[in-house]
Amino acid sequence: QVQLVESGGGLVQAGGSLRLACAASSGTVRSYTMAWFRQAPGKEREFLAAITRTPYYADSVKGRFIISRDYAEKTVYLQMNNLKPEDTAVYYCAARETYGLAVRPRDYDYWGQGTQVTVSS
Repeated sequence: QVQLVESGGGLVQAGGSLRLACAASSGTVRSYTMAWFRQAPGKEREFLAAITRTPYYADSVKGRFIISRDYAEKTVYLQMNNLKPEDTAVYYCAARETYGLAVRPRDYDYWGQGTQVTVSS
């Protein structure tokens, strides 16, 4: 069983930046696909970015968000720049045992508890 713990959320003004971190409890995640999703009130969970050895982004965040991973620290990061009020949501880290890109929430095996990001206008 893998546990994921997100951190780094908070309140930021529009145009600002935040960096989210997702720390894994097990070194086995080094071979997993890792991803970030978000969910706003009343909306479905939305794919943002995933990383195997290379990153992949949803069009909605391409050019503003950067996903990266530190294999030694078993941590995945999401650098979020030029934040907009519509980026307000709970952000989730996810891990998939099967190596390879996936964008559907149901394709991921482990989830963090989420961290709130609020962008004020």
